[in-house]
Amino acid sequence: MTTSGISRRGALRMFGIGALGVAGAGALGACAPSGASTSSNGGDTKSKNFDFTSWSLNEEAAKPSIEKIIAAWEKAEKSKIRAVSYPYNEYLSQLTLKLGGGETTGAVHLDIAWLAAVAQMGKLADLGSVAVDAGYTDVALESGKYDGKQYGLPWNTGSIGVIANAKLLEKAGIKKHPTTVEEFEAALRELKGLGGGVVPYAAATKVAQLKDIFPWMQTFGCELLDGAKVTIGDDASIDAVTWYKKLHDEKLIAADVDRFDARALFGQGKAAFYDDAIIGKGVTAAQSKDKTLADAMQPMKRPVLAAGDTPQALLWGGVIAVVKGKGQDAATEFALHTTTDQATVAQYFAERALPPSTKAGLIDPKVVNDTFSTQWTEKITKTATGSPFWQFAQNAQIEEAVAKQVQAVLVGKSKPKDAMKQAGEEVAALIKR
Repeated sequence: MTTSGISRRGALRMFGIGALGVAGAGALGACAPSGASTSSNGGDTKSKNFDFTSWSLNEEAAKPSIEKIIAAWEKAEKSKIRAVSYPYNEYLSQLTLKLGGGETTGAVHLDIAWLAAVAQMGKLADLGSVAVDAGYTDVALESGKYDGKQYGLPWNTGSIGVIANAKLLEKAGIKKHPTTVEEFEAALRELKGLGGGVVPYAAATKVAQLKDIFPWMQTFGCELLDGAKVTIGDDASIDAVTWYKKLHDEKLIAADVDRFDARALFGQGKAAFYDDAIIGKGVTAAQSKDKTLADAMQPMKRPVLAAGDTPQALLWGGVIAVVKGKGQDAATEFALHTTTDQATVAQYFAERALPPSTKAGLIDPKVVNDTFSTQWTEKITKTATGSPFWQFAQNAQIEEAVAKQVQAVLVGKSKPKDAMKQAGEEVAALIKR
């Protein structure tokens, strides 16, 4: 990608990106070299060698694609990137430990749900001046912001939404996707009538994944967080959980289901709808014995309470942040290149089917020709938002507190009103910590 005939990489060098996040520079054109070779936390910011930390480097399916990007960069820039990885489930704790001890430098791959917690450590560079004219979509840019600052350059931007099985819908005589909660309920009852062990909606009912209730609460009108006020416990949240309980009691959803169970049910042709990230198609189809399942998988807008409402979806994806200090300049260039260079973005999509974060990337032939991905972006990601609880270091505890109360309702140990009141109080207490 170019800016007025000058490569973005060249523009970055010309404007002296080492000042980013250290001197609080404004627009890219106004940036000037800091004049210093080290940042406030030590390390040569102008070093061409740096680290790149990513959980994907620990995953067999993802590692080759990322190593290819790293190798191409090293060859073109005559630099050395040290690859660092931790398993996803340990990644955040390991990263914050190493970052706090000054052992992590360079570029860092972050799940967007972790950005706030890491940014609060004060170790990340503000990349706002780099991101402003890089061609990212508005939704993607927002995913990399915390407290009004751009701490992450969006790499892949998607969402968690509903996937439908066109084969089962056709078998049940459902000719189009339901668009309202009322239509959705009616469709689930038709699907239940198929028998044969079909779970109409493989919704999350285990604590580990019951954060999936949040988009349904929002669908019913609960804001979750209004300013500093937790709204869980209001009538809308109670209505949402009461509805979820009704689906459970009518066996339109099943007990003890998490994301892995839902994928298995869907892959066996035993579920018509389930919630997943956009990568769900590839994962679920790959483990299914039905080799035609992929063609039957369709992204669906989450049904709304009333016609004209905005469909709810949770933003999902990853960003690349940059640690202030050693290798900061080169790491920023690498992050920008990896997330915006057209050839790099298109090839990464072709290999991993992860949606790009740039406008140009989304209209690349490799992406456009993938119908599922383009429909997902238009139907689901377009209106997706991040969780209002991501800004808190206690986010995981908040999700668990709500999930436990919802599960208590599902198994009959608590009433929706009592459970949501309790959940709201617990969340409010966690936020005040």
